Amino acid sequence: MFSKERTFNDWKLGGFGSAPAFLFDSIESTHSLMKARAAAGEIEPGTLFVADTQTAGHGRHERTWVSPAGQNLYFNILIPLDGIPLASAPQVTQVAALTFAEVFKSLQDDANAQGLGNQRVGKITVKWPNDILCGKSKFCGILAEIVYAPSASGAPKPAISMGVGINVNSSPLDYAHLGRAVTTLKEICGQTINREKLLQMLIANLERALGQFRAFGIRPWVAAWKRMDQFIGARGTIVVNNHCTDQNRNSGAGAIKKTGTILDMQDDGSLLFKCDDGTTETVYSADLEI
Repeated sequence: MFSKERTFNDWKLGGFGSAPAFLFDSIESTHSLMKARAAAGEIEPGTLFVADTQTAGHGRHERTWVSPAGQNLYFNILIPLDGIPLASAPQVTQVAALTFAEVFKSLQDDANAQGLGNQRVGKITVKWPNDILCGKSKFCGILAEIVYAPSASGAPKPAISMGVGINVNSSPLDYAHLGRAVTTLKEICGQTINREKLLQMLIANLERALGQFRAFGIRPWVAAWKRMDQFIGARGTIVVNNHCTDQNRNSGAGAIKKTGTILDMQDDGSLLFKCDDGTTETVYSADLEI
């Protein structure tokens, strides 16, 4: 995983099963392109899009995702929902986050065992619902949307277009202008990561994990989250804001914010949160600020 990588256009990748992978030297957004092509029926479920750089990368609520060329991973996978109830679709991103976090943790452990890891950065964890952090610094984000593609039966078939951005070999200084804590895998592991090999492992592990999710539901990943967690019992703020951007993130314009204590992640993947007004809420969809 720490070997020298090949030129981007020489990468050997595939999607789920026999679905293809498409490489783009530069693109506005893998997520936007995949949504459009999936809705038009131009790509099959399991297809993977990978970009070496994005000119208009974004995360949830259109927040900017900085995408320097030749350093990180920016990709989308079209996940079929066969065998997954539509109501359980949000749990797919939680399974993905926990699966990826375990891969990253194995890299961190390997680097530390070699005496090369950065001992000051803390441990890798998942901040509910699907942000991956080291300490309190984010380095991987996941954005997912349901898309409906034409099918042979005539009824549109749902799938998830899941976009992933991972800060791999860039520097934390590249993100200083964002005004929030950001790190990279290179900073965590103390050495350059082979992005091709990392992506191959992430896709293979995710496909296997989703097979297990179809069979067993979310509970095994809730247990994994609790083993990895560093936030249960911590103070936090739940933010519900469908129009949150980089510009209004701190002002809270248009947001509903509730401050309190994180009590638990429940068996269905929801967050149990005790508000400062004394009420306890089950939260299914929101941002969590720590």
